[in-house]
Amino acid sequence: MNNNSKTKAHWIFMSLFGLLFITMIFTACSNDDDAGGVITIDGVYLEDVNSSVPDRQVEFARLGQLLRIEGSGFTGLKRAYINGFQTSFNPVYVSERSMLLRVSGDTPITEAEDDLRNTIRLTNDNNEIVIPFEIRSSPPSITSVSNTLPNPGEQITVYGTGLIEVSSVTFPGDVVVTDGIIYDEEDAEFFTVTMPEGVSESGGSLFIQTANGPAYSPAYFNFKEGIILNFDGMGELGEFGNTIRQANLESAPIGEINVSQGNYVPHRPDSIESFEAAKNRLSEVFTSGNENWRSQFTPFIPATTPLDEVAFQFDVYVPEVWEGSGYLKILLINNFNGGEWSGGVYNYVPWIVDGEIEPFQTEGWTTVTVPFTDFYLFEDDEDYTFEDVLAFRESATYKNFGIFFENSDIQLSDVTRGSSDVEFLSSATSVKVFTDNWRIVSLETPTVTDFPE
Repeated sequence: MNNNSKTKAHWIFMSLFGLLFITMIFTACSNDDDAGGVITIDGVYLEDVNSSVPDRQVEFARLGQLLRIEGSGFTGLKRAYINGFQTSFNPVYVSERSMLLRVSGDTPITEAEDDLRNTIRLTNDNNEIVIPFEIRSSPPSITSVSNTLPNPGEQITVYGTGLIEVSSVTFPGDVVVTDGIIYDEEDAEFFTVTMPEGVSESGGSLFIQTANGPAYSPAYFNFKEGIILNFDGMGELGEFGNTIRQANLESAPIGEINVSQGNYVPHRPDSIESFEAAKNRLSEVFTSGNENWRSQFTPFIPATTPLDEVAFQFDVYVPEVWEGSGYLKILLINNFNGGEWSGGVYNYVPWIVDGEIEPFQTEGWTTVTVPFTDFYLFEDDEDYTFEDVLAFRESATYKNFGIFFENSDIQLSDVTRGSSDVEFLSSATSVKVFTDNWRIVSLETPTVTDFPE
């Protein structure tokens, strides 16, 4: 090989070696980037688009909330842990200086290991950082109250979620109870408390304090301003046709825990031994029709109120098992002949639960809440308001509000408003069903925030 050839070969070798060396450097750099560098965390921010402060620095967060973590070294992040629970994140929302991380609803709280509880840990292939950060359960909520119009001294049960260590209950009128509260220690789904004296008859929300934070109930507790008919002087009972009249009402004290309050309606009066099968409109109770809902209720519930925030409530007592046959038809006006599953009515069938027959019985008087959007006339997705109910009644020829007892066959599809071929055939029944304290209430629930706006 001549000198020129040797020189050319040497040049080619050195070029290839240099190219290989440069490639190794870039590969190493790339691997270092993938592995990630030192991670730092400067602050944790709560992202809440519904707040007036949509991005605020916080020292704690609740299950389900979205966090923005600010710092450095997030490029190459491989894993995130909250309370030791590996929490998924979208790499699209990770940059060198910040990342978004949602607290999973599966994150352990009290079940977390002691050394992992209230921590956030971020890791890449070479580094990790752990910072103390308090994680709380989802906020407590109140979903229902066993009786929203109890007598003073009677016990009520409040149902919901996250009802951990309930320490106080504030009743309308700022009447605070701190003693005698018994809460569900296992699942935190209910607590009991005694109705105190002095609760405002204008009603409102219950306000509770728990170890997991505060919560309100809907504004329907002790709302006596909303009574349509209590059969004891508030409202006027209609006495016409074959309706249940004042003489048919009963007044003997009945019920345990929550007992009757004066007169009440027996939907099968003693004069009727049994209701036949496949029959409708077997008993009926109506108001006189002289009531004016607009003047009575709009000072408290504006006509512009979304209809899903307004409801009809009544108290019911069923001392013996009710199952398999019979239901109450609640009518906005007196313009129905019975058997309807459409229009301005709602059929109350408490013994059908999740498509199956489930025996229904109450120990004492229990409150039933029927949002007006459950009435078949208003069940679609239109943006109805309370004005639509008022206008419907005002345009009616017979404005009597009432309840039928009906005992016809029931199609499950009518109850669930879905598709089903299941049918519940009626049978003769002598069930006893009593109601009292018919009323209109607000379902509006005051909001609670962990942070000032």
